[in-house]
This record gives sequence, structure tokens and C-alpha cells, in this order.
Amino acid sequence: MAPARAADAVIASPDGRTALHIADDGSSFSIVRRGETVIATSPLGLELDGAPAFGALKLETREDATVNRSIPLVATKASSARDHYRGATLAFREAGGGRRLLIDARAYDDGVAFRYRLEDAAPVKLRGERTAFVPAGDPSCLVTPTDYGAHELNFERLRISQLKTDAAYDVPVVCATPAGRTHYAITQAHLEGYTGASFRREGSALRVQLSAVPKRPGPAFVSTGGLRTAWRAVMMADRAGELIESHLVGHLNPPPQQDFSWVKPGKTSWDWWSGPLEGVKPDLAAYKRFIHFAAESGFPYHLMDAGWAFGTGPCCDALPGTDITRAADGIDMPALVRYAADKGVGLLLWVHWEHLAPRMDEVLDTYARWGIKGIKVDFMNRDDQDMVAFYQRVAEATARRRMLLDLHGAYVPAGLQRTYPNYITQEGVLGAEWNKMDKRITPQHNLMLPYTRMLVGPMDYTPGGFRNATASAFEVRAVMPQTQTTRGQALAMYVVYDSPLQMVSDDPSNYHGEPGFDFIRRVPTAWDETRFLDGEPGRDIVLARRHGQAWYVGAMTGDEARTQRVPLNFLPPGAYRATVWEDGEVARELRRSVRTVKRGDVLTLRLASAGGAAVVLEPLPRPDARSAP
Repeated sequence: MAPARAADAVIASPDGRTALHIADDGSSFSIVRRGETVIATSPLGLELDGAPAFGALKLETREDATVNRSIPLVATKASSARDHYRGATLAFREAGGGRRLLIDARAYDDGVAFRYRLEDAAPVKLRGERTAFVPAGDPSCLVTPTDYGAHELNFERLRISQLKTDAAYDVPVVCATPAGRTHYAITQAHLEGYTGASFRREGSALRVQLSAVPKRPGPAFVSTGGLRTAWRAVMMADRAGELIESHLVGHLNPPPQQDFSWVKPGKTSWDWWSGPLEGVKPDLAAYKRFIHFAAESGFPYHLMDAGWAFGTGPCCDALPGTDITRAADGIDMPALVRYAADKGVGLLLWVHWEHLAPRMDEVLDTYARWGIKGIKVDFMNRDDQDMVAFYQRVAEATARRRMLLDLHGAYVPAGLQRTYPNYITQEGVLGAEWNKMDKRITPQHNLMLPYTRMLVGPMDYTPGGFRNATASAFEVRAVMPQTQTTRGQALAMYVVYDSPLQMVSDDPSNYHGEPGFDFIRRVPTAWDETRFLDGEPGRDIVLARRHGQAWYVGAMTGDEARTQRVPLNFLPPGAYRATVWEDGEVARELRRSVRTVKRGDVLTLRLASAGGAAVVLEPLPRPDARSAP
């Protein structure tokens, strides 16, 4: 590991604890936090296609900037975020007055990021990037292979040296330094005008591998003129769970350019999860049953999944005869929208991206006339530059029509939600739908997600399964599926899992009179503040989120039952009514209790194996409060 050189360009965080070092010839970088090397000397650079490689570079100019501002947020894990960093644009020049390569760099208190720029107006072709990350000390990391599709695989813990050299790994890669003083996640941000990427191990390095357009020969990426790459980012914190609080990925994206105060987060009923894999057949009575359930539960939305459109097949293929501007025979969509609206429920529609992309304006204008509140787009299963451009286009097009957007078959978030808050959630996660197909949605998997996939953006995991079972009793079945976790964990997911549009996935009949549904009806989906309290990846988590003056706590555990102590030091002064839902004696049973607590008290929660608990903390009136005259 080479030490930092005196001539390195150093970009230090505002608190001075973190520094990004970039060599004066632009060939390498390293990252140091609290005196500890996090990323050892690692290569920088671009692999040009159809143009000579850059020759020897020398730092020509440096332009510094400091930003410190509070950004109001819409429908996410906090109502505002502090965007505070020190940045620099480093201009490197080839020897002899040749071409220039620009590197933008930023250092935040909770991470660092950099990207490349070329100012030439001519198109730029890339075979790839030379960028790689060399984690110091062969650390233990949480990784998932890239499946070049829906990004729906389990995470596992491996050392860098244990990663396969013939496999690609998805973002984020989440590690801890050997001393355990810094936990960090390597990811990407702001893909607009670029392409997605994964990692391949080359020796001790994680090499960035750009995603190429399928069946397009030649370079992995082709610009229309000049170049601005995605940000390569490393989020950092003292504890793994503190990365959940970070807004770094969002900060690396442009702020909204229009009013998004109309975006309404909330819960939605959903007709696919409890039904057959091939999708729900068009049935007006069934749609009205789900709409009625949403209305009586106080949910603002119902999602009509695959099967509603004219000419739809068994489920999810983009059949040429399907017309997504027409409802199936027997379904009067404008009338159904009015029926739902009279009950205070907005409708969301599922569409296949291949049906949407070639006629996007026509489709969305039709939905706007009908009164549709948003769309769920599925089966993109790519992250190349053409698909990145599609994401950008559909986010802008839905925003212009004041529609919500939920992308499934999606790549992992890179912060587009910051620019378009109507892009309210996305998949790119191995979620609860897989309980219908196999046994991979284990308690350990559920406890990996908050520390990995959820770090970079909202995830449409689709919780709410109320047919809860122990692992030994769990059966894979497509209709009325079970979960491998307790009812307590089903509730806790609504606090722990970040999704401003949150599914209530089960059939309405599975909620009527069931313990814990009162919590689901009241829990928010967007928050004013998020605090990590305790936990370890794959083992357990305790997370607190504030909405207004009330705090919500979600606690989840993996295979081991535990008694979880929750210090309430995060509460402001005063008395609070604590309503607690915790595991009972069997998987579908809950114990509900109410008590009065205050700051400094400790809540003790009973968590069964594969279990959880949910708590609502509401401030009580002060004893000396006077009524207004």
C-alpha cells in the first residue's frame, strides 16, 4: 500500500476526518478516514474507443468549492437534508499541451465521490473505465452477484479475496475496515447521460465494469458529445447501520426543477401477490373489492397489476396484441376511476415497459384523461445507457403529468428520486414476491437488506404478508402465499423498509380482524427523520423514524430469538404513550400493550425467532398545559 504523496490533491471533508487523495498525474486515488486507510491506492482513468489513450497527465488547475445548505425533501426518509461538502474540479493536461481530463471530487462528512468529464463537443466512445477500488486489508464485505436483470439475488458475506474473478458483483458493495472503525458502501450515483456498472475482482481490486447495450457491437458507451460519467461514491460511517441515515447518493443528483408538493406518499392495496403467478384475470367485482378494502383502511391507492389491459396474456410477456391504452373487455376504466375516487382511492396501473416506451406520450395522456394517479413499469431488466435514458424519460414524462412512478424489474437506485420525487419507489431487490416461488426470503435475508440495498434508495420489497409461519412450517405456494417470519416482523418492515409508496400486499380477507392490522393502517410511509439505533447485518436491526411529533420504532431479528432493549434517548423531553406490538407464542400472534415512557427510559421488546416488534411513541399533553381561553 503506497503512502499518500505530498503532491497529491487532497479534498478533505468539512469535519476534517475524511480525505480523498488524487495523484497529481490523475492516475490513482485513495481514501482515508480518521487516520485509517479505507481504500488503498486505486487506479483512475478512462478506456477510450476509437481514440488514443491519454498520455502522461499533469495537474494543471484546481478549482475549489464549499457547499453548506439545507435541502427540503419530498416523500422520503427525512423532510430535509444537509448538503455539506468540500469539492474540487481537477483539470489534468496531457504532456505537450494535449487533451484535458477533468475530475470532479467531493468530500462529505459521510463519504466521498468523484467523476470524470471531457469538454470536447465531439462524441466520446468508451470501452470502459480504468476505475477500481482496492479495499484496504482484504475486508469482509456484503456482496450480491449481478444477475444482469432484475437485481434480485441474496447478499452474502465474503472477503474481497474470496470473490470470484469470473463473476460481476452489484452495487452497493458494503464492507468494514479490518479494525472495524469504518463501515462503508461502494456505489454509484447520477447515471443520467451515462450507463450503469457493476464490479469484477481483479486481484485485490474491484474493477468498474460498464454495462453495454445488448446486441450492440463496439464500445460499452457512446456519448452524443463530450462526457460526464456517473459519480463513483463511497459512503462511510462508524457503524454499518448509520449508513442508512446518509443522503449522499441523493446529494450527487441535481435537485428538482419543478414543484413536487403534489406527490402524495402512502400505502396501496395490491391484487397480484395473493393471486396466481400468471396474474389476475380482469374482474370488475374483484377490482372493486380491493378498492373498497383500500377505502375502509384509509389507504390512498389501489394498484391494478398485470391483467387489466386489453389483449393481455397469461401474465407478463409484452405480447404484440396487448393495448395498454384500452382496458380489457368488461372494464370501463374511466368509470372505475370515478368509483374509486368517490371512495378517496386513486388507481395505479401496471404496464410492461416495451408497451410503454414506443408510445409513451399517447399512453400517459390517456391515463391522465382517465384520472390514473401513477404507473408501475416492469421487466426492464437492464442498466445500459439506453435503459438509463428510458428511466430519465419516463420519470420526466410522469412528473409532467403529476403521476407517481414505480419501476420493477429495475436496477439499483442511483438517486434519480432526488430530481424526480414522483419516482416514488422501485424494485431492484429480492422481495417478498419470491415467497410465492421459493424459500430464499429468509429472516437473514430480510436483515441484510437494510444494511445493503436500502442504503442507496427506496425499495419496493412489498411487505404485509399476514399468513406468517415458522421456517419449518413454511410452504411455497403461489396463491395466498406464506412468509417465513412472524407477524411482529411483518409490522416492523413498515418502519424499517424505506418505500414512500408501500404495498399492503396480502388479500383483504387475510387482514380482517387480524392482530396488527391496526398498526399497518396508521404507520406512515414517508418520514421527517430517521435514526439507526442498533443492530448488525443479517442478525438484527432497531430503527426509529419520526413523523411529525410521533416516533415509530421497528425491530427485527433473524434466526435467533432475543429480548431487545431499546433506550429512548432519542426522544425529546416529556411523556409519551408507547403502543407496542410484539411477538406472541406463535408466528401469527401478537401481544399489544400500552404504557407511558419518557426520554431515558428503556423499552424491552420480545422478539421471537424470525420475529419483530413495532412501537408508536406519541407525546402526551404536559400536565401543566392550559387550554386556550
